[in-house]
Amino acid sequence: MIQLNAINTSASSAISAVKFLNVLDLGRCPYGTAWEIQKQTHADRRAGNIPDTLILVEHPHVYTLGKNADARHLIASEDYLKSRGIEIFNVDRGGDITYHGPGQLVGYPIFNLKEHKESIAWYVNAVEEVLIRMLTKFDIQAGRIKGLTGIWVGDKKIAAIGMRVARWVTMHGFALNVITDLSLYSGIVPCGLATKGVTRMMDLNPTISMEAVKAAVVEKFVRQFGFEEPRINTNERQLF
Repeated sequence: MIQLNAINTSASSAISAVKFLNVLDLGRCPYGTAWEIQKQTHADRRAGNIPDTLILVEHPHVYTLGKNADARHLIASEDYLKSRGIEIFNVDRGGDITYHGPGQLVGYPIFNLKEHKESIAWYVNAVEEVLIRMLTKFDIQAGRIKGLTGIWVGDKKIAAIGMRVARWVTMHGFALNVITDLSLYSGIVPCGLATKGVTRMMDLNPTISMEAVKAAVVEKFVRQFGFEEPRINTNERQLF
């Protein structure tokens, strides 16, 4: 779980003026369970019951297909899925098919864009910028490819991005390969891009750890979106 003292933020403002970011660190959590938590968090944010919330999680092996996914991009056989213990979910985010699994940091920002900027393009760009700046902290130079989503190191994707926005409140988010077993991508055409590859942080900086990456991601979200301080939770009941 994230250590609060690993995050450098300012608490100099009066509490009443502080714009807090809730961070819910679920650790390892099945996709279906996390999806229900995400939907409940989204409903509570829309109702104004909680502040902006960033859910961080690692999932067991799962392939998820977005609402625009091409089913032909799931190329794994039933035997392959069963032998690897891979679940499949059809979800309401944008994008095609992707993989989630241990060693990959998945982030679900549940943000009310009315309190930031009512622009989906601005929001996607801001999340991309969070990841690019976070990777720079670990001496990994990454960027965008025009016309494609996600964050890239050369022609290899290191982070996938898929969003949904309802009544200006966001859900779904990003999947960052930290120490991910990349062989699991062989069962799909990642994001429908047959000519592109995937990579992970540990191949570019062997000294990284998941906890350090989590702390850096929170730090960059705080700075990019103008939060004053994060509140770290490890139990979703603390949010509601």
